[in-house]
Amino acid sequence: MVKPITLDEQLCFAIYKAQKQYNHFYAQALAPFKLTYPQYITLLSLYEHGTMSVKQVGQTLELDSGTLTPLMKRLEKDGWINRKRSTEDERRVDVSLTKKALDARDQIFEHVGSCMKLMNLPQSEYDHIKSEVARVDEHLSAIADNARSEERR
Repeated sequence: MVKPITLDEQLCFAIYKAQKQYNHFYAQALAPFKLTYPQYITLLSLYEHGTMSVKQVGQTLELDSGTLTPLMKRLEKDGWINRKRSTEDERRVDVSLTKKALDARDQIFEHVGSCMKLMNLPQSEYDHIKSEVARVDEHLSAIADNARSEERR
């Protein structure tokens, strides 16, 4: 007989609880900017990479178009981004940051960064946890990739 795994022994439950805490944390940190977490990571991606196609943003953030399209419409309506059809390929929509987004960048980073300090984690511990969570993600992705390969056979 297999011994049942209790809830507190589940890695998935620990990650779930931490993710809920992060959602609450970012909701408070981003409230002054009226941004949601998905909007924030979209801006981060554009701050890092510059103008990108909608498809590239979706690939970077691992978001599908059903999630990304309304999110970008809202960011555009609120003055954070511009969307424009590419002159090179009319099927492609390019996304760029507005002056508002560029001007607010340092303030957003400072505000979220000061909130991160509240966690009181040394950088080395933060980096280690992040690395371990990335490793969990890699293992889960490998399982999903293997399952997709098996389905094709």
